[in-house]
Amino acid sequence: MRFGGLATILVALGAFGATAAEAAGPACDAALHYSDARRGVSVLILKNGKPVCEGYSAQGGPEVGFEIWSGTKSFWGIAAAAAVQDGLLSLDEPVAKTVTEWAADPVKSTVTLRQLLTLTSGLTSPPGRAMPFAEAVTWPFKAAPGEAFIYGASPYQVFGLVLQRKLAAAGRPSDPLSYLKARILDPIGLKPTDWRRAPNGDLLLPQGAVLTAREWVKFGEFVRTRGVVGGKALVDPKTFDELFVGTKANPAYGVTWWLPRPSNTPLAPTAAVDLSLHASEVPSDMVVAGGAGDQRLYVAPSQGVTVVRQAYFTPQMVMAVRAEAKAGNKWSDAEFAKLALAAAAEAK
Repeated sequence: MRFGGLATILVALGAFGATAAEAAGPACDAALHYSDARRGVSVLILKNGKPVCEGYSAQGGPEVGFEIWSGTKSFWGIAAAAAVQDGLLSLDEPVAKTVTEWAADPVKSTVTLRQLLTLTSGLTSPPGRAMPFAEAVTWPFKAAPGEAFIYGASPYQVFGLVLQRKLAAAGRPSDPLSYLKARILDPIGLKPTDWRRAPNGDLLLPQGAVLTAREWVKFGEFVRTRGVVGGKALVDPKTFDELFVGTKANPAYGVTWWLPRPSNTPLAPTAAVDLSLHASEVPSDMVVAGGAGDQRLYVAPSQGVTVVRQAYFTPQMVMAVRAEAKAGNKWSDAEFAKLALAAAAEAK
């Protein structure tokens, strides 16, 4: 099933209401074709809050949610900025202030929340698996804090434990998802289809969110408008800006967001989001939430553009996706971003 063209969707505090549809232009068709040819199930492009290109293929549809995998991570930088505004934490405080299990360790005791969320803490993770909060705390380090970019799930689960304990100490419901919903998702009218949890009930912060394109794009619009809803900033403005600053260890990754910055980090996740190799070809303020299987949320504030792209993917498909890339059908963020921006530019 595929719906090509312009679906006029009114955006008011993040809520969508579908009205008439109009024909797509050639740039929109090109973006849809590029996605479709690479397991794509949805593309939704907004210009200044109004949809200008929307298409679904294969298993996709306006009401069908798909797991966004590590695209989930980017919710927690925003949640951290909300927690700063609420006086619950600061990004540069030691994790050990809350996770006292790390307090006596000469390395772990120096790790900050910022280092957790920029994946520069030095903490390792089990391959392809997010674990309960208490288990994440026990994983070993393989680099000094701040020295290396180490992609994985453990840092986010440790942050989940920090947030859980901070909320409980403040007399609030301690589930991180309850906090995210109350502070961000509900105010912007975003309703996840699902959100996976660990077997013990702990939320999966680095992955697990299941969203339709029309829901995920609401989060992108929230970021495009700098976290302001109805004239009110829902997160700390200074911290919000800091989310989109890379680190010395990896300039192409900020606090849970990918950035179009050159990077010498050889790890596969940085190469997979190839904007670091084509930084001069896209707007310098573009930021990206990215997940396995080429799930993407692009936000380019200077262009007024927000884009969601989703694809069919399961962990069992890793080898098939690699074979797809070797056969010359590799996903390129830079190429798709240029197509999406062209689709937005052609809209009247």
